[in-house]
Amino acid sequence: MNEVMLAVVIILGTFLIYHLALKIHERWNHPFTAPVLIATAIIIIILVIFHIPYKTYMSGGKWIDELLGPAVVALAYPLYQHRDTLRTLTGPILVGTSFGAILGISTGLLLAKWAGFNSSIIYSLTPKSVTTPVAMAVTETLGGVMSLSAVFVMIAGIGGVLMHTYVLRLFRIDHYLGRGVGMGSASHAIGTATSMESSKLEGAISTIAMVVSAIVVSVITPGLVLILM
Repeated sequence: MNEVMLAVVIILGTFLIYHLALKIHERWNHPFTAPVLIATAIIIIILVIFHIPYKTYMSGGKWIDELLGPAVVALAYPLYQHRDTLRTLTGPILVGTSFGAILGISTGLLLAKWAGFNSSIIYSLTPKSVTTPVAMAVTETLGGVMSLSAVFVMIAGIGGVLMHTYVLRLFRIDHYLGRGVGMGSASHAIGTATSMESSKLEGAISTIAMVVSAIVVSVITPGLVLILM
């Protein structure tokens, strides 16, 4: 019973912290006040200050984690809403996403290699731009560290949320197609959620890019690693 109560407290506490992060973002709308970033930082600080083990937090956090699958599936609704428009954009989305996936794998791998990281870190870093389950499966195939891969995926997602405004402005990308493909192929579900805030159509394109990117990365990563390593 104590474990059940602990799990309930952790779940409620996490939701309250995220609600607080949303309020902060609404008050100060800025990439660096993104709810996922603020909530993550607050939770980490609480765990460190009160010496709460990660395993203890996950007694409730694992149930929140289980909602990731349904949340990703729910992204299909905007696809249905904009199905006619998306049908006409199939070619550009597929080409752009595939190129983005190849670029994401190659640059991450080569930069890590040139920086002198060992192979296990490189293999864990390579599939960073796809959603966590896919990244961990690819990492396991390559012989990397799955838990480390999950961390890199989180960094890629949050990094995209923090930097996308500046990167898109720098390269003058203001069309919903380019923005959606960029966010979906580089920052997976977290980036897609951010695209949804801009427009449902951009979010729908980002959803497709996220799915296509996961497929492309799963297929080509072993070959690119073999070539570039």
